[in-house]
Amino acid sequence: MSPPAASPVVLITGGAGFLGSHLADRLLGAGYRVRLLDCLDPQVHPNGAPAYLAPEAELQVGSVLDPAALDRALAGVGAVVHFAAVVGVGQSHYQIARYNQVNLQGTAVLLEALLRRQRRPGCGVERLLLAGSMSIYGEGRYRCPACGPTEAAGQRSLEQLRRQDWELRCSGCLAPLQPRPTEEAKPPRLNSMYALTKSVQEEMCRLFGRTYGLPTVVLRFFNTYGPRQALANPYTGVAAVFASALLAGRAPQVFEDGQQQRDLVSVHDVAAACQLALAQPGAANGVFNIASGQALTVAEFARQLARALGVALAPAITGQFRLGDARHCLADIAAARARLGYQPQVDLATGMRELAAWLRQHHAVPQLRHARAATQEHATAELRAFGLTG
Repeated sequence: MSPPAASPVVLITGGAGFLGSHLADRLLGAGYRVRLLDCLDPQVHPNGAPAYLAPEAELQVGSVLDPAALDRALAGVGAVVHFAAVVGVGQSHYQIARYNQVNLQGTAVLLEALLRRQRRPGCGVERLLLAGSMSIYGEGRYRCPACGPTEAAGQRSLEQLRRQDWELRCSGCLAPLQPRPTEEAKPPRLNSMYALTKSVQEEMCRLFGRTYGLPTVVLRFFNTYGPRQALANPYTGVAAVFASALLAGRAPQVFEDGQQQRDLVSVHDVAAACQLALAQPGAANGVFNIASGQALTVAEFARQLARALGVALAPAITGQFRLGDARHCLADIAAARARLGYQPQVDLATGMRELAAWLRQHHAVPQLRHARAATQEHATAELRAFGLTG
C-alpha cells in the first residue's frame, strides 16, 4: 500500500511502544498518515505517554479489548499494523490469563472491529500486518555432524538442564546437534504460554484474511534491539536487561554457558521490513522471518554491549537455566529478501553504538536507574518463586 497524495491512515496498535514508535517515524517520513492506539500499560510506560512519540502521529489512548476504542481508531484507516501484546516468555508462564486475554482476546476484538468495517462499502482496510515472533519455533533447525539435517526431539528435559548438558543431541547417535538457519515452514514447537498466544494469533489473523479477502502479512521478528526499549519493563529484550546491569556497575547475568545462539536485528531494519510489508503486492498473505541473518552467542553479545558502553565488565556465566528457553534459534531470511525486497542495513557494531548512546542518556536519570534495578530483582524473584529457574 503506497501512500497516495491523500494517503489513508495507517493504524498501529501498541503504537506508543518500542517497535510501534519507530515504525510510525518511518511511515511519517514516507508520507503516510499515522494513528497510534495504545493503552499505555504501566509495565511498559510507567510515566504515561513517552516523550519520543512524533507529534505528527495521532495518539489515541485505549485498549484493543475495548470495541468502542477500536471503532474510533479504525475510522478512515487504510491499513492496520497489530503490535499490541504483552511480551515476556517467563512471565507468560504464571500470568496465563493476562497473556491470553490481551494477545488472543485483544486480537479477536480487533478482527471483529475490522469485520464491521469490511461489511460497509468503501470502509474496508487494504492490509493487515501482524507482529509475529520467533518464539513459536522453540528450538530452531539442527543438523547432526554424522547423520545430517534432523529435527530436535522436543525441548531439553529438566534432568538434562540440571546436569548442565546444554546442547540438544541426535536421537540416533547422541552427538551434540549443530544449529542451522530456520525457515518459515518449520512447524511450531511451543515452549511458553507467550509462544502459544503468538502462534494462535497468527492463525487467527491469517484465517480472517482468507475468509474475508483481506491481504494479511505476518512478520516473525527475531531478537530486536535499539533505542526506546522499555527499560522499566523487566520482561523486555536481552539488550535492555544486560545494559541495565552494566550501567549499574554489575556484570550481566548470562544463563547456561552463554553459548546459546541468537539472531539480533536492529529496530530500524524491523521498521523497514514493516514498511515493505505494507507496500509490496507480493507480500500479501505471506509469513516472513525478519532478522539480520547473522548468528551471535548471548555471551558475545553481552561483551560487545559492554565495549560499546565503555564498561570493563565481563558477563557472569551462571550455569543457571530458565524453563522454556530455546538453546539455539537462527533465522533464514531468504523469503523476506525475495518477496519483500528486505535487506538488513544496520550492522551490529553500528547498532550497538547507537543503543549505547541512548542508554547513557537514560541512565543519567536516577529515578529510571532505581526503577530498573527494583523491577529486575522483582522479576527474577517471581521466576524463582514459580520454579522457572534452576
